[in-house]
Amino acid sequence: MKLTTITNVSVDGVMQGLGGQDEDRRGGFERGGWALPLFDNEAETFLGEVYQRADAFLFGRRTYEIFAGSWGTGDWGTDQGNNPISAALNTRPKYVASTTLTDPQWADTTVLSGDLAAAIGELKANPGGELQVHGSGNLVRWLFDNQLVDEIILLTYPVVVGEGTRLFPATGPDTALDLLDSRATPGGVTIQVYRPSGRPQYAT
Repeated sequence: MKLTTITNVSVDGVMQGLGGQDEDRRGGFERGGWALPLFDNEAETFLGEVYQRADAFLFGRRTYEIFAGSWGTGDWGTDQGNNPISAALNTRPKYVASTTLTDPQWADTTVLSGDLAAAIGELKANPGGELQVHGSGNLVRWLFDNQLVDEIILLTYPVVVGEGTRLFPATGPDTALDLLDSRATPGGVTIQVYRPSGRPQYAT
């Protein structure tokens, strides 16, 4: 399976608290909910198509708990049944990278608590399409550090949040990217698909 990360970010790279005021207040963050006013129908359709491609999902613990508390509740077969995101999340295997989560309540969830690199390597070796990572900033940064990411999808929203956790830290590994696809929605969300391609070249 190809490991694909899907991340919603602001122009200044913030990924914290995109969905609501109280979604993630770590570090005193008070600017949550910055993405939803800009999330248009075309972005929604694109994300629905991306979720439908997934053979399995991989989460960090915090994102898993946010998703389980929203997409994992209710009778998805009826009230959420027409939503392609809900249908994908509730019918495909979910894996959580966590050393503290012991009793996940969302059906078809497996906790990866041992050698994470080996476990993810085994998942990627399985036949299939995509192992998708949505959100999960700490996990995504670890995956990049360990060169386990095959494709990056960034949805960049036309806003500067000005504070909060960013997708990439101030210091970290350098990576060249090949641009595979790029588009913009009517609401100004730009969608880029990248493939990591080793170390960047630097001018001398």
